[in-house]
Amino acid sequence: MQFARTLPKELVHRAAIAEVFLTDAERHSDDEVLLAAQLPRLHAFYDDTLGPRTHHDPMLLFEACRQGIFVVAHSYFGVPLGHKFLLRTVEFEVPDPAALASGATPTEAVIAACIERRIRSRAGVTGLRLRFTVTIGAREAMLARIDYSWMPPEDWTRLRAGQREALGLPELPVALPGPRIDPALVGRSDPANVVISSPRTPGDGIRTARLVADTMHPTLYDHWVDHVPGMLELEAFRQLAVNAAVAAGTVRAATALPVALTARFRCFAEMDLPLECRTAPVLPGTDIECTLHQPGALVAEAGIRLADRDTALAGISASPGTHAGA
Repeated sequence: MQFARTLPKELVHRAAIAEVFLTDAERHSDDEVLLAAQLPRLHAFYDDTLGPRTHHDPMLLFEACRQGIFVVAHSYFGVPLGHKFLLRTVEFEVPDPAALASGATPTEAVIAACIERRIRSRAGVTGLRLRFTVTIGAREAMLARIDYSWMPPEDWTRLRAGQREALGLPELPVALPGPRIDPALVGRSDPANVVISSPRTPGDGIRTARLVADTMHPTLYDHWVDHVPGMLELEAFRQLAVNAAVAAGTVRAATALPVALTARFRCFAEMDLPLECRTAPVLPGTDIECTLHQPGALVAEAGIRLADRDTALAGISASPGTHAGA
């Protein structure tokens, strides 16, 4: 597989070439596609951490997998480039955190994407469940799974117009502004990469913060979408979970890594409605349960397992737990 140039940016639904991580794709059977990815040595969003920048953020590897869902659909199922996509459920785990080590050159990874399920309707295949195995060198760096579907743009337009009208929202959304938490409290150095407000802690162990959507963010809003992107929702979960885990003493520092995650997306997160992110009480040895709410609806739910960087990168497994959702 080649790592000399990226795949076309429109094939992975990115506007900026710098945000394209996949470099090649080969179909090996009806159910398996091999993808190649080059991970940058230093990324302004994924590598913004107060911790040592010696290893890649697992969310960067997961983003490479997410880009693969579009390649498989467009290149091997004939889905037109104008079609719209929906994330249903996602999950990942990092079996060998030390495999995430970065070096003096960009990291080259091979991603095996296996089709576990085809979702069919009268129109044919309208979605897939893909299982991903990310290998760096000879080491398994990530195992992931994504359920997703697609639809023609005219169907999307009708769907979104009806949903927004039912909520009493205008045709074009405008993101709600809001204050953000101190970057250091979520392990970040750049305030632009913070996506939650300072959390409220009413005393029952539940932690609550507002999701802050910045449509000018070059990674999370690489291109315009009329809702809160799924990767932004996952980042809000990560940041609130990290803040909660530090407060509870289950991790030592806000630079802790997400070594496992599952999430289910239940409906669109509207950026012009208040979005409240919550964590359940954090208990040692269990995953952190997170939910995202907007008025009248549960938008998404997730379970996140965190590990301090020195623990994870030494190859010591994080404590097992039960994931929420997915």
